[in-house]
Order: sequence, then structure tokens, then C-alpha cells
Amino acid sequence: MRTESPEAPAAPATSLTPNLDRVTSVRPQNRRRPVTSPWKAVAFYGTLSVLAIPFVFPTWWMITSSLKPVSDIFAFPPTLWPTDPTLEAYVEAFTVQPFALQYFNSLYIAAFVTVGTMLISALAGYAFARIRFPGQNALFLVVLTGLLIPSEVTIVPLFQMFNAVGLVNTHWPLLLVTTFGAPSVLATFIMRQFFLTLPVELEEAARLDGLGRWAIWWRIALPLSRTALAAVAIFTFLNVWNLYLEPTVYLLSPELFTLPQALTRYTDAYGGEMWNVQMAASTMTALPVLIVFVFAQKQFVEGLAQTGLKG
Repeated sequence: MRTESPEAPAAPATSLTPNLDRVTSVRPQNRRRPVTSPWKAVAFYGTLSVLAIPFVFPTWWMITSSLKPVSDIFAFPPTLWPTDPTLEAYVEAFTVQPFALQYFNSLYIAAFVTVGTMLISALAGYAFARIRFPGQNALFLVVLTGLLIPSEVTIVPLFQMFNAVGLVNTHWPLLLVTTFGAPSVLATFIMRQFFLTLPVELEEAARLDGLGRWAIWWRIALPLSRTALAAVAIFTFLNVWNLYLEPTVYLLSPELFTLPQALTRYTDAYGGEMWNVQMAASTMTALPVLIVFVFAQKQFVEGLAQTGLKG
């Protein structure tokens, strides 16, 4: 006897058209900042202003003292603004010694060392982050030990070495020691930490496209490391700009001096300090540092923040 199987109930037809009755409009929420009372704002910014006084006052005193005669600098009670401002100290700063040439010396030495440190740290940092070889971590630790050795420990043997080859009283010791010294070690650490944060998939895709190791570094890794390179450049420039010990040891002629060394030579015929002239020279010396901090502090902070994402 033939039995027929019961037919399965037909599935209800589904419509691809959305039910407009069930669609609810989603409106963007207006995120408003919490309303702060004027008194809280006044108290907040007033406190910040008071706390900033100890940090701003030395710079203010340096600038105003450069516009005063020496007698007004030591007047009592002291004045926060010169009664009769004058630019004579700035003119005298260029006549007492070759200040313009010394300014150029500091600029080109800082620029040379900054570019060299950026190149060396970008290459070494990428190698330690991406190229696997035996003893990689051990060698990186050996490089980092350069940060533990003070420059005062090595400056005497370095002086003897440069003196033996006739490089004392030239800029070559400054260029070589600072380019391959502790600033490059710290810059290499910063660049390595940044390259570790880059996705490996970017390099794998580049290899599939036929790029080699050098092309990957130049066309992919280096453009992506602009923020880290900016942090390295700012740190290196400021470090070299403020060098004092090395120029004092290696340089003997005033025409070769850098600015920190030149600032100590503003004395009169009796050995007394020319305070207003020294303040004028110090103001001009600090100007590039202030410009870097004002216009590049964001890049410096972002570069250091990105290098700490991965260890």
C-alpha cells in the first residue's frame, strides 16, 4: 500500500523590502562640554599662571637685562622692565668676539649631527626591529650600555686620540663624537621601538610586490616614521646646541667656538663680567631653542608616545 508523506508547510515568504514602520531614525547626539563656572576657570588658569612664574621669570629677567645698562641690572629695588631700553648690548656682543661666526658654527654642527643621527638611528633601529640574526637582543643591550658611560669617562682618551691625528682645534671631534655617541644610542632605541609598532603585514605585502629590504625601508618604513624622526631630530638638535664640555676640550681658537663656550668669554679688560652683553648673547643663543619648543613640541610628544606602544 502506497502512502504519501505529508507535505512540509511552506515557509513564509520574506520580503527584501524593509518595513518602514519599524525603521526609526537615529539622530546624532549633541555632545556638549560640561559647563564650567567662570570662577572655576579663573581659579584654574590663575593657579597655572602662578605656577608658571618660577619657570618664565629667568627668561624674562634675561631678556630685560639685555636691554639695560649694567648699573640698572644691580639697582635696588630691581625693576622688571628697563627704564631706558637700549640695544647697545646686542651690538657689543658682536664686537667683543666673532659672535656671528660662532653662531654659524653652532648651527652647522647641530644640523650636521642631527641629520647624521637621524640616518644612523633609522637604519640601526630598523635592523634591530625587523632583521633576525643570532645574538640580536644581546647586541642591542651592548649598544644600550653606551647610555651608561658618562662622556667625562671617555673624553681624555678621545682627546689623546684626536690629538695624535692632528684633529684637535677643529670641528671634526665634535662632529664624530656626537654623531656616533650617546645621542645616537638613544635615537636608535627610539626608532627601534617605533618600528616594532608597524604591522608586519605591510612588509609582507611589499615583498609580494617584489620589493627588497632596502626598498621596504626607504619606501614604507621611513615615510611612516616621520613622527619618531621628528622626535629624534628635536632631541638631537637641542642636545648638540647645548654642548659645553666637548667644545671646551677640543676647541682653542675663538673663531671655532660654539655658543655655549663663547658665552663664558664676555669679560672686560679687568676680568669682570659684562652682564648686559652676556644676557644679550644668551638671549640670541636661546632663541632657536625657544622656537623649537614652541613650534615642534607637539611632534616631539607624539613621537615619544608612539615609540612606547610596544616593547
